This record gives sequence, C-alpha cells and structure tokens, in this order.
Amino acid sequence: MKVLVVYWHPEPKSFNGAMFNQAVSALEAAGHEVKTSDLHAMDFNPVSGRHNFQTVRDPEFFKQQLEEMYASDHDSFVPELETEIQKVEWCDLLIFQFPLWWFSMPAVMKGWVERVFAMGRTYGGGRFYDNGVFKGKKAMLSLTMGGGEDIYVKGGWNGDLEGILRPIHRGILEFNGFEVLEPFSVFGPARMSQEQRVSELERYSARLQNVFAEQGIVVGDY
Repeated sequence: MKVLVVYWHPEPKSFNGAMFNQAVSALEAAGHEVKTSDLHAMDFNPVSGRHNFQTVRDPEFFKQQLEEMYASDHDSFVPELETEIQKVEWCDLLIFQFPLWWFSMPAVMKGWVERVFAMGRTYGGGRFYDNGVFKGKKAMLSLTMGGGEDIYVKGGWNGDLEGILRPIHRGILEFNGFEVLEPFSVFGPARMSQEQRVSELERYSARLQNVFAEQGIVVGDY
C-alpha cells in the first residue's frame, strides 16, 4: 500500500522526529511504499495567498476558494503545492505526525492543510464527508502531549483528548472523505526514561504492521 507521512517539529532529534523515522522504517519494512513531507526540513510556507496559484481569476478581489476552483480547472497550482496535492491523491493512508500545541496542530501543519486541501481539487461540488474526494483512503494522527494521560480524559485537567482532536478528525479528515483511524498518542515523552521511549517506539512500530486491517473510529458530531 501507499503511505504519506506529513510531519512537523522544529527539532529533528525530538521524540516526534524519532516517531517519524520509526514510521517510515516500519512501513517500508512491512512492504509499503512511503512518501514524506517533513515540513520543517522543507521550510514549508504555511501562509496562503495569490502565491498559491499560477493563474488569476479575479485580480481585484482575492477569495481563496474561488481561486482554488479556478486553479483546479486550469491545472495551475504552483509546483510546491501541486507536488503536495499529488502526494495526498497518491496515498492510501495519510499519517500526520506532530506535537499537540494549543490543543491542535502546530501552525505550519495547519497551514499545509489550508494550502493543500484546495476547493475544487480535494473537496467541493457535493464531494464532502461520505461522498468526499478521498473516500476509500484512511488517515491517522500520531501525536505527543506534554502532560500525562490522566489529564486528557473527561473530567481531567485538559479534558477529553477525543474531543480535543474532533476538529481535525471531523473538520479536516472526514470532511474530505477519509476514514479516520484511532490516533496513536504518546503522553509526556520528555518525562519518560530512555527505555520507556524505546518501548513507545516499538509499540508504534507494532501498530503500523497491521494498520491497513484496522477499521475507522466513530468520530461523532459536534
């Protein structure tokens, strides 16, 4: 199968970096074809604007969705975006690897979503949710939290992790047609011993061995 791993962390030697490398190695060892988008290494620009496009629909007023639709009709996304869009179209499984920052994706990764998931190309025209463009593809979040698992539950200090992730699961992934898999979560890796971190990486590798046999979770409505 074909897997795209989109990853961002400002420190390549971080535990997120180790998880990214572990995923690539484990998936390739299992016989899958893997492509990656290391957004920090790519110095990916997360800010949208007219620089997303090689064409101009309306020079007087910029509305991103209309320009995306026009670019979709005229094959005129700039090469750096066209490359990323084609990676998503190519893959059977999309994995996002990131640290949970302010209860969401870090800004660069969110900017990647905002630029790459383009109206007319990845959604729109009645193609949403169960009829989404990427129906038949799977997606999974792999992420780290700064605190322990006990504070990411209902009634906990930060609240239910499932609820925290729902805007990503529902508003990005299901919206575009993906089947959402159970996230892979690591709580407080900075507070772990080296042996515990190695154990978490091994647990991740084992999970990925049979990831394509997994069924999607029930994300739920708001």
